[in-house]
Parts: sequence; C-alpha cells; structure tokens
Amino acid sequence: MMARPEPSATVATRHGLHCVVLGLPGGDEALVALHGAQVISWRTADGTERLYLSPRSVLDGHAAIRGGVPICFPQFADRGPLPKHGFVRNLPWMLQDMRPADAQAARVVLRLRDDPQSQAWWPYAFEASLAVTLAPGRLRIDFAVQNTGDEAWSFTAALHSYLHTADIAHTRLEGLGGTPFWDKVRQADDVQSRPVLAFDGETDRVYHARTPLQMVHPAGALEITQSDDWDSTVVWNPGAALGAALADMPPQGFAQMLCVEAGRVRAPFTLVPGAAWTGWQQLSATD
Repeated sequence: MMARPEPSATVATRHGLHCVVLGLPGGDEALVALHGAQVISWRTADGTERLYLSPRSVLDGHAAIRGGVPICFPQFADRGPLPKHGFVRNLPWMLQDMRPADAQAARVVLRLRDDPQSQAWWPYAFEASLAVTLAPGRLRIDFAVQNTGDEAWSFTAALHSYLHTADIAHTRLEGLGGTPFWDKVRQADDVQSRPVLAFDGETDRVYHARTPLQMVHPAGALEITQSDDWDSTVVWNPGAALGAALADMPPQGFAQMLCVEAGRVRAPFTLVPGAAWTGWQQLSATD
C-alpha cells in the first residue's frame, strides 16, 4: 500500500459499497461501509488483512455482510422475537463526522436514528452511533445507543468481529482460562479449564466477559480488549459442517476466520428515556 503524508478519511466505492476509507502515513487502512456501519477491512502497515470478509458475501447494500465487524442490535442472535442479530446491520447509516483524530490516527463517526422502517420491526425511538478509530497497528470501535423516546426499552448487542486467521486448526485464543461460559453447541454451562482455547470443530460460546485476550495463529497475533460495559465475550467458528451449509461462505471459509465478539448478551440491558449506553472493542496487532 502507498504511504500517505498524514492520516486521512475519504469517501469512496469499494466492493461496490459506499465506504469511508481511513488511512495512515505508514500504510494502515480500514474500510467502513455506510451499509450497516460495518468495518469490512483492516490492513496493518505490513499489508496484512486482519479481518475476514467472505468472498461469497452479498454486497448489494441490502443484505447482511458476512465478515468484518457487523453490529448486532437491538437483539443478539435469536435471543428475542426480531430477525437474527437485529436490523441495524441491514440499514444505511449517515456519515456524521470524519477527520484525523490526531497526528497518528484517523476517525469516522456514523449515526442511525429510528425511522418508519425500523419502527416496523421495533417500535421504539433510538439513536445509535459508531465511531471507528484507526491508529498504527490498532483498530478501536465504539458503539453507543440512546433512548430518544418516552418509554423504556431493553436490548442485547454485540460487535460481531470476524478475525482473519491463516488456519483455524493452528489458531489459539489465550486469556479465557477459568472463565465460565454457555456452550450453545452442547446446550450446557461450563468453565474454561485450560488457559488456551483451541479449535477442532464447531465452537459457539458466550463467556462471562474477560479480556485482554490474545489470538495467535501462524501468520500473526492480535490482542483483543473491550470495555466493562459489555457483559460477555462471544467466541464463534462454524466448523466444517455448518460452514459448508452457509450460502454466503465458501466451504473452507471456516478455516480462515474466528469471531471474538464484545457482547451485551447474557441479560438484556434497559435504557429509560433519555439514557445512553456505550461500549468499545479494540484490536491491536502484536506481531
């Protein structure tokens, strides 16, 4: 990638989508699609792609994007009556602000407010914002929601980060030792007995939040941290069988990704009128 003289934030079309392109002098770059306010790429200065974007993902500006960092709100997964993972990842967001954050970082802020389309799914007034900050070797995502109506409502949420790995069979996630979790595959509660989590099949777990974590794989390593506002860390890989059944993922796509998500999912969080909630996740290259 070509070096830039200073941090930059520009609007461009990438992968057929309207995106904000964040760039740094050293060559770091991130793409944030206005569709869903979704980060779809993060490359560090050495040219390494740190996020996974499925080559079969539907990039039509309407469907959910398989990869990057989807926003799950106001419902995580199928934990409620709404479509899986809610609806904000399927809507166009407005560009609120983009500029260099400082001499070393670039930043963009996107905003979404309720409208007749969202009200048809979920009859509440809200405003959501997503701020993405790109610094050398580091990506931080801040998600915030505010109750702008006159009645309380509850939500679950997650930053559904798809991290790129060279080979899931040789990928390890460190830092969860001793942490209780809910195992969706086995439909059982458990405790992480080993300090290192390895992957040899479908993994779908909601850990009681614990960071920092370290994802290590043959082509690099990432440190993953999140704010205490989240109550969970979700770890997901579909494995070979489920991965092959996903229409928007290639059969071997599961071997190139691991989701490590910051989530507010163990219990719904209630916002009274006028109240706000915010949480962040940060990814740092350590190799």
